[in-house]
Amino acid sequence: MKITRYALTLIAAAALAGCGSTVKLDEPAPVKDIAPTPQPQQPPRAEPTRVADTSVKTISLDEQLNQQVQGKRVVYFDFDSDIVKEEYRPLIDVHAKRLNNNKKLALSLEGNTDERGGREYNLALGQRRAEAVAKSLTLLGVAGTQVEAVSFGKERPAAQGSTEEAWSKNRRVELKDK
Repeated sequence: MKITRYALTLIAAAALAGCGSTVKLDEPAPVKDIAPTPQPQQPPRAEPTRVADTSVKTISLDEQLNQQVQGKRVVYFDFDSDIVKEEYRPLIDVHAKRLNNNKKLALSLEGNTDERGGREYNLALGQRRAEAVAKSLTLLGVAGTQVEAVSFGKERPAAQGSTEEAWSKNRRVELKDK
């Protein structure tokens, strides 16, 4: 045990001796005087160049959608059919966007048929066509109060005549602003 105490005393003494410092605490640290380096001269500032005034025409979404529907207001149907063809989906989409953007707008969907068939049958077919377009619009988020489906049957032909060309122009739904 004596050896262990003696060894511990020597280790403690060595540790305390290693902690000694030769720096004098009463003297201030030396400071060097260094002359400031001159800053490079900056060239004189030039006047900012003027950007040409450009005017960007702003257009509202209402105006843009109204322009997109110009001349796109008729959905045509096959003979004796009330199924909306795929080719008219983009037309219905843009009308739906227009109606969803402005809830004050409303459309009258006027269903029409060609001259073949009886009066009552054609009125019913024109109504089914108008309702098919109305359903397409409501499925795209348009309020039911914004669309009104009406039928004129064969009473308002777009083209006169008893040819397939005339008949195909008469099988339609016209989308008219109220």
